[in-house]
Amino acid sequence: MRIDILTLFPDLFEPVLAESIPGRARSAGLVEWRATNFRDYAGNKHGKVDDRPFGGGPGMVLMCQPVWDAVCAVEAMDDRPATRVLMTPQGDRLTQPIVEDLARAQRLLILCGRYEAFDERVIRRLAPREISLGDFVLSGGELPALCLIDAVVRLLPGALGDEASASEDSFSPVGPTGERLLDCPHYTRPRVWEGMEVPEVLMSGDHGAVARWRLEQRLERTRARRPDLLGGC
Repeated sequence: MRIDILTLFPDLFEPVLAESIPGRARSAGLVEWRATNFRDYAGNKHGKVDDRPFGGGPGMVLMCQPVWDAVCAVEAMDDRPATRVLMTPQGDRLTQPIVEDLARAQRLLILCGRYEAFDERVIRRLAPREISLGDFVLSGGELPALCLIDAVVRLLPGALGDEASASEDSFSPVGPTGERLLDCPHYTRPRVWEGMEVPEVLMSGDHGAVARWRLEQRLERTRARRPDLLGGC
Protein backbone atom coordinates (compact mmCIF):
# COMPACT_ATOMS: atom_id res chain seq x y z
CA MET A 1 0.00 0.00 0.00
CA ARG A 2 1.05 3.56 -0.67
CA ILE A 3 -0.19 6.42 1.50
CA ASP A 4 0.19 10.04 0.41
CA ILE A 5 -0.48 12.83 2.89
CA LEU A 6 -1.09 16.39 1.72
CA THR A 7 -0.53 18.91 4.49
CA LEU A 8 1.00 22.21 5.51
CA PHE A 9 3.10 20.39 8.13
CA PRO A 10 4.78 17.39 6.48
CA ASP A 11 7.42 17.07 9.20
CA LEU A 12 4.80 15.99 11.74
CA PHE A 13 4.45 12.52 10.25
CA GLU A 14 7.82 10.80 10.11
CA PRO A 15 8.61 10.89 13.87
CA VAL A 16 5.36 9.04 14.62
CA LEU A 17 5.07 6.72 11.64
CA ALA A 18 8.69 5.59 11.87
CA GLU A 19 7.97 3.90 15.21
CA SER A 20 6.27 0.67 16.29
CA ILE A 21 3.90 -1.16 13.93
CA PRO A 22 3.85 1.42 11.09
CA GLY A 23 7.64 1.63 11.12
CA ARG A 24 8.06 -2.15 11.05
CA ALA A 25 5.46 -2.46 8.30
CA ARG A 26 7.37 0.02 6.16
CA SER A 27 10.67 -1.78 6.79
CA ALA A 28 8.99 -5.01 5.67
CA GLY A 29 7.83 -3.39 2.44
CA LEU A 30 4.13 -3.60 3.32
CA VAL A 31 3.49 0.13 3.13
CA GLU A 32 5.16 3.33 1.98
CA TRP A 33 4.13 6.89 2.68
CA ARG A 34 5.04 10.36 1.56
CA ALA A 35 4.03 13.70 3.06
CA THR A 36 3.74 16.59 0.60
CA ASN A 37 3.44 20.27 1.45
CA PHE A 38 0.65 22.21 -0.24
CA ARG A 39 3.04 25.17 -0.33
CA ASP A 40 5.18 23.34 -2.90
CA TYR A 41 2.33 24.01 -5.33
CA ALA A 42 1.52 27.57 -4.25
CA GLY A 43 2.55 29.10 -7.58
CA ASN A 44 4.03 32.16 -5.88
CA LYS A 45 7.38 32.97 -4.30
CA HIS A 46 5.86 33.42 -0.85
CA GLY A 47 4.29 29.95 -0.70
CA LYS A 48 0.89 31.51 0.00
CA VAL A 49 -1.93 28.95 -0.19
CA ASP A 50 -4.68 30.67 1.82
CA ASP A 51 -6.77 33.83 1.62
CA ARG A 52 -9.57 35.65 3.42
CA PRO A 53 -13.08 34.15 3.15
CA PHE A 54 -15.68 35.74 0.90
CA GLY A 55 -18.50 37.12 3.03
CA GLY A 56 -16.14 37.99 5.85
CA GLY A 57 -15.63 36.16 9.09
CA PRO A 58 -12.68 34.84 11.07
CA GLY A 59 -9.89 32.64 9.81
CA MET A 60 -8.38 31.93 6.43
CA VAL A 61 -9.43 29.52 3.69
CA LEU A 62 -7.15 27.18 1.74
CA MET A 63 -7.34 28.14 -1.93
CA CYS A 64 -8.50 25.79 -4.67
CA GLN A 65 -5.62 25.86 -7.13
CA PRO A 66 -2.71 24.89 -4.85
CA VAL A 67 -4.75 22.03 -3.41
CA TRP A 68 -5.87 20.84 -6.85
CA ASP A 69 -2.35 21.08 -8.29
CA ALA A 70 -0.88 19.20 -5.33
CA VAL A 71 -3.38 16.36 -5.65
CA CYS A 72 -2.88 16.05 -9.41
CA ALA A 73 0.91 16.07 -9.10
CA VAL A 74 1.03 13.55 -6.27
CA GLU A 75 -1.44 11.18 -7.89
CA ALA A 76 0.68 11.23 -11.06
CA MET A 77 3.65 9.87 -9.09
CA ASP A 78 2.16 6.36 -8.97
CA ASP A 79 -0.03 4.36 -11.35
CA ARG A 80 -2.12 2.88 -8.58
CA PRO A 81 -5.55 4.52 -8.22
CA ALA A 82 -5.79 6.64 -5.09
CA THR A 83 -8.70 6.59 -2.67
CA ARG A 84 -9.01 10.23 -1.63
CA VAL A 85 -9.76 10.93 2.03
CA LEU A 86 -10.42 14.29 3.68
CA MET A 87 -10.08 14.51 7.45
CA THR A 88 -12.87 16.81 8.63
CA PRO A 89 -15.21 17.04 11.65
CA GLN A 90 -18.05 17.21 9.10
CA GLY A 91 -17.32 13.72 7.77
CA ASP A 92 -18.53 10.23 8.62
CA ARG A 93 -17.36 9.12 12.04
CA LEU A 94 -14.44 6.73 11.71
CA THR A 95 -15.34 3.15 12.62
CA GLN A 96 -13.59 -0.18 12.32
CA PRO A 97 -15.61 -1.18 9.22
CA ILE A 98 -14.41 2.00 7.48
CA VAL A 99 -10.83 1.21 8.50
CA GLU A 100 -11.21 -2.32 7.13
CA ASP A 101 -12.53 -0.94 3.85
CA LEU A 102 -9.66 1.52 3.48
CA ALA A 103 -7.11 -1.18 4.33
CA ARG A 104 -8.19 -3.01 1.17
CA ALA A 105 -7.23 -0.04 -1.03
CA GLN A 106 -4.03 -0.05 -3.06
CA ARG A 107 -3.36 3.57 -2.27
CA LEU A 108 -4.68 6.31 -0.01
CA LEU A 109 -4.36 10.06 -0.51
CA ILE A 110 -5.18 11.92 2.70
CA LEU A 111 -5.94 15.64 2.72
CA CYS A 112 -5.19 17.48 5.96
CA GLY A 113 -6.76 20.89 6.36
CA ARG A 114 -5.71 23.87 8.45
CA TYR A 115 -7.10 27.33 9.14
CA GLU A 116 -10.86 27.73 8.71
CA ALA A 117 -11.43 25.25 5.89
CA PHE A 118 -10.69 24.22 2.32
CA ASP A 119 -12.47 26.21 -0.37
CA GLU A 120 -15.68 24.21 -0.89
CA ARG A 121 -15.22 24.14 -4.65
CA VAL A 122 -12.06 22.07 -4.56
CA ILE A 123 -13.72 19.60 -2.18
CA ARG A 124 -16.56 19.20 -4.67
CA ARG A 125 -14.14 18.66 -7.54
CA LEU A 126 -11.96 16.17 -5.68
CA ALA A 127 -14.96 14.34 -4.14
CA PRO A 128 -12.94 12.70 -1.33
CA ARG A 129 -14.32 10.38 1.29
CA GLU A 130 -14.85 12.69 4.27
CA ILE A 131 -13.94 11.17 7.64
CA SER A 132 -14.11 12.50 11.21
CA LEU A 133 -12.65 11.19 14.45
CA GLY A 134 -15.68 12.42 16.37
CA ASP A 135 -17.73 15.41 17.39
CA PHE A 136 -14.88 17.71 18.33
CA VAL A 137 -12.49 20.05 16.54
CA LEU A 138 -8.70 19.94 16.32
CA SER A 139 -6.32 22.52 14.89
CA GLY A 140 -5.83 20.55 11.69
CA GLY A 141 -6.19 17.21 9.97
CA GLU A 142 -2.72 15.89 10.77
CA LEU A 143 -3.50 14.15 14.06
CA PRO A 144 -6.65 12.50 12.66
CA ALA A 145 -4.62 11.40 9.64
CA LEU A 146 -2.03 9.78 11.90
CA CYS A 147 -4.78 7.92 13.75
CA LEU A 148 -6.28 6.72 10.47
CA ILE A 149 -2.92 5.58 9.10
CA ASP A 150 -2.07 3.63 12.25
CA ALA A 151 -5.49 1.95 12.24
CA VAL A 152 -5.18 1.00 8.56
CA VAL A 153 -1.57 -0.19 8.60
CA ARG A 154 -2.09 -2.61 11.48
CA LEU A 155 -4.69 -4.43 9.37
CA LEU A 156 -2.31 -5.03 6.45
CA PRO A 157 -1.38 -8.73 6.19
CA GLY A 158 1.94 -9.26 7.96
CA ALA A 159 1.94 -5.95 9.85
CA LEU A 160 1.30 -7.55 13.24
CA GLY A 161 3.48 -10.19 14.84
CA ASP A 162 0.39 -12.31 15.52
CA GLU A 163 -2.41 -12.05 12.97
CA ALA A 164 -4.92 -13.01 15.68
CA SER A 165 -4.19 -9.73 17.46
CA ALA A 166 -6.32 -7.68 15.08
CA SER A 167 -9.14 -10.24 14.92
CA GLU A 168 -9.48 -10.16 18.71
CA ASP A 169 -9.39 -6.37 19.08
CA SER A 170 -12.37 -4.28 20.08
CA PHE A 171 -14.83 -3.78 17.20
CA SER A 172 -13.55 -6.76 15.21
CA PRO A 173 -16.38 -9.05 13.98
CA VAL A 174 -16.98 -12.13 16.13
CA GLY A 175 -18.66 -15.41 15.22
CA PRO A 176 -21.13 -16.22 12.43
CA THR A 177 -23.27 -13.16 13.16
CA GLY A 178 -20.30 -10.80 12.87
CA GLU A 179 -21.11 -8.86 16.03
CA ARG A 180 -18.52 -6.21 16.81
CA LEU A 181 -17.69 -6.51 20.49
CA LEU A 182 -15.40 -4.70 22.88
CA ASP A 183 -12.26 -6.52 23.96
CA CYS A 184 -12.11 -8.65 27.11
CA PRO A 185 -10.01 -7.84 30.21
CA HIS A 186 -6.33 -8.82 30.09
CA TYR A 187 -3.92 -9.79 32.89
CA THR A 188 -0.21 -10.52 33.35
CA ARG A 189 2.20 -11.17 36.25
CA PRO A 190 2.03 -11.00 39.20
CA ARG A 191 -0.91 -13.29 39.88
CA VAL A 192 -1.96 -11.16 42.86
CA TRP A 193 -1.54 -7.38 42.95
CA GLU A 194 -2.90 -5.10 45.68
CA GLY A 195 -5.14 -7.95 46.80
CA MET A 196 -6.66 -8.43 43.35
CA GLU A 197 -6.24 -11.90 41.81
CA VAL A 198 -6.16 -13.00 38.19
CA PRO A 199 -9.35 -14.96 37.31
CA GLU A 200 -8.75 -18.64 38.00
CA VAL A 201 -9.87 -19.77 34.55
CA LEU A 202 -6.90 -17.98 32.98
CA MET A 203 -4.55 -20.10 35.09
CA SER A 204 -6.30 -23.40 34.27
CA GLY A 205 -4.56 -24.26 31.02
CA ASP A 206 -7.96 -25.17 29.53
CA HIS A 207 -7.90 -23.29 26.22
CA GLY A 208 -11.57 -23.96 25.54
CA ALA A 209 -12.60 -22.61 28.92
CA VAL A 210 -10.38 -19.57 28.42
CA ALA A 211 -11.93 -18.88 25.01
CA ARG A 212 -15.45 -19.17 26.43
CA TRP A 213 -14.59 -16.89 29.37
CA ARG A 214 -13.13 -14.27 27.05
CA LEU A 215 -16.19 -14.30 24.80
CA GLU A 216 -18.48 -14.01 27.83
CA GLN A 217 -16.42 -11.08 29.10
CA ARG A 218 -16.57 -9.38 25.71
CA LEU A 219 -20.33 -9.73 25.60
CA GLU A 220 -20.74 -8.54 29.19
CA ARG A 221 -18.49 -5.54 28.69
CA THR A 222 -20.19 -4.60 25.43
CA ARG A 223 -23.67 -4.82 26.98
CA ALA A 224 -22.53 -2.61 29.85
CA ARG A 225 -20.55 -0.02 27.91
CA ARG A 226 -21.69 -0.10 24.27
CA PRO A 227 -25.09 -1.80 24.00
CA ASP A 228 -25.59 -0.07 20.65
CA LEU A 229 -23.07 -2.49 19.14
CA LEU A 230 -25.36 -5.42 19.91
CA GLY A 231 -28.35 -3.99 18.10
CA GLY A 232 -30.63 -4.38 21.10
CA CYS A 233 -29.66 -8.01 21.75
